[in-house]
Amino acid sequence: MINNDATDRLVLKGTTTIGVVCKDGVILASDTRVTMGFYVAHKHGKKIYRIDDHLAMTISGSVADAQRTVDILTANAQLYRLNIGRPLPVNSAARLIANLLFSARYAPLIAQVLIGGVDDTGPHVFSLDPLGSLTEEKCVATGSGSPIAYGVLEDKYKEDTSIKDVLPVVVKAVGSAMKRDAASGDSFDVAVIDEKGYRSLVDEEKRRILAN
Repeated sequence: MINNDATDRLVLKGTTTIGVVCKDGVILASDTRVTMGFYVAHKHGKKIYRIDDHLAMTISGSVADAQRTVDILTANAQLYRLNIGRPLPVNSAARLIANLLFSARYAPLIAQVLIGGVDDTGPHVFSLDPLGSLTEEKCVATGSGSPIAYGVLEDKYKEDTSIKDVLPVVVKAVGSAMKRDAASGDSFDVAVIDEKGYRSLVDEEKRRILAN
């Protein structure tokens, strides 16, 4: 029998990741601090991964386990595009990773991920826990800084709002978590996925948003 409480404690030792759905796309954000307990292993770790032009995911939990899910999803997204001739649907990407996590439930992959993207059915964000539970969300945060991030998101986030209007809310949520959660910090990354595809915000854009 897997102790779900123990699994949750392992996953929530560090990190703040956020995913939100906007009327014209998806925003994913994360801090960059990588921790092992109270030890800061890296100050600029990558926690947002581009899977395809229309698809990306965030990771938290065990780095090795989470990166394995990234590699598997990236390979399958590329194979799907080659074989079928069109992008992998976002819900199919989420279901693939849910099946992967569920199949390893007796020796679980300690990874909690967000999968976000835009396809023919619109923008979507899915949240997956280490045992493969899958939920579609409009606004979600994971990791040890998530309670703080939710304090901002639930106050400021509104559905059917543009990426431009929601970006400051997401940045403020990540910033608040970095200030108040010891396992989140150093800097942050933000990725936007819309009809033009995937792009990461450069430092200049992040500084401009913070200044407003």
